[in-house]
Amino acid sequence: MTRTNLTVEFAKLDEDARMPTQGSAHAAGWDLYALEETTVVRHKSSLIRTGLATAIPEGWEGQIRCRSSLGKKGMIMPNGLGTIDSDYRGELMVLATWIGEGDSFVVAKGERVAQMLFAPVPKVTLVETTVDALGTTSRGEGGFGSTGQF
Repeated sequence: MTRTNLTVEFAKLDEDARMPTQGSAHAAGWDLYALEETTVVRHKSSLIRTGLATAIPEGWEGQIRCRSSLGKKGMIMPNGLGTIDSDYRGELMVLATWIGEGDSFVVAKGERVAQMLFAPVPKVTLVETTVDALGTTSRGEGGFGSTGQF
């Protein structure tokens, strides 16, 4: 398998920010750290600051994902996956919702709160056509959950 080498620039927006790290030599994601203590209230969404900005190269995106260790406690990302576009230069934030036990969950300053993966984004051209020109498949118009029926 051929691996692509990618260089991504990060800048600290705050002197207390921590640069992303990998948990192991073969980890897919880069851990992001909370800049400050943040209380995530049950069933509400909170933005957790990282104190970092980045310049992702054109043709790539950053994907912000939950850390499994926080997910098993009850902290989720309500949008499932966050996308950081290559032209975004603002602060990286982690959107979190608490669904675990108790009224809230406190994210400690310096705690690993999410992981960031980098993925290529192809240049896509959309072409308008007719429904008939789309062709047919065995699934057809079967919608959400239609392929997993018993």
